[in-house]
Amino acid sequence: QNSFDGLAMGSAYALLAVGFTLVFGVLRRVNLSYGPAIMFGCYGATWVSLAFHSNIFFLLGITVLGSVLAGAYVEKLCFAPHRQGSAIAAMVASFALWMQFEEALTLVMPKHLYDFPAMFEGGSLAFGPLLLRPEALVMLACAIAICAGLHLLLTRSRFGLAVRAVIDAPVAAQLAGINVPRVLLLVFLLASAIGGLAGWLIVSTYTQVTPMLGMWSTLKGLLAMMIGGLGSLRGAIVGGVALGLVEAHSQWFLGPQARDLIAYLLLFVLLAWRPRWMTPQHG
Repeated sequence: QNSFDGLAMGSAYALLAVGFTLVFGVLRRVNLSYGPAIMFGCYGATWVSLAFHSNIFFLLGITVLGSVLAGAYVEKLCFAPHRQGSAIAAMVASFALWMQFEEALTLVMPKHLYDFPAMFEGGSLAFGPLLLRPEALVMLACAIAICAGLHLLLTRSRFGLAVRAVIDAPVAAQLAGINVPRVLLLVFLLASAIGGLAGWLIVSTYTQVTPMLGMWSTLKGLLAMMIGGLGSLRGAIVGGVALGLVEAHSQWFLGPQARDLIAYLLLFVLLAWRPRWMTPQHG
């Protein structure tokens, strides 16, 4: 049962890690406002739900749209001005927008907890004596499908060819006629759309939205990406699921206080054992 619970949580982490990996793999920048941008989309969908009692799939569109708009805002203010400059400056700027998103959203919707419609109304699926929520299977399927779709997009399309050219040699790509700023913006918007999908899946699974969603999404997504290997889409799935399993078993055997400690200890062990784990990868 612990493994089933860990699979459910790890699926959410995997979805967050895929979006983080896409941005880092192309821009070589860490976007600390990725989670708050997801939170922006989720809060927008929550407001629409409370005001109009909209269909759950309409709320998916609102969440994705809100996350994409927030992502475009972040890209224009934080990453576009620093494409040729310091990665640290872009990261610090994204942290400033993290605070901006959280403050703005808590001013507009000041309650600590808001209900969100459930993805499914039924109960858990039974596998003998074990139980698994259907939402967990949906999240894991979405993570695998997104990873496969991104792999095909990056390896089988003209857009993917342009992205790979920008990654390997941005100056040569620009001289060859590729609009590098446009490619980077589209990658950022694609990652934001994936984040919006991840946010909708998470809040519709746990049926609540809180101001902690932005920080939670950022920390868990970053940790899962680093465990799986920087820049690896397949690694993002593996890292997310591994993180969920480690946390579930740690909580059972050592208590909730040790859960996050064990997760960060796992990352430390990986970095100490294989320092090349932090070398950006492709694939």
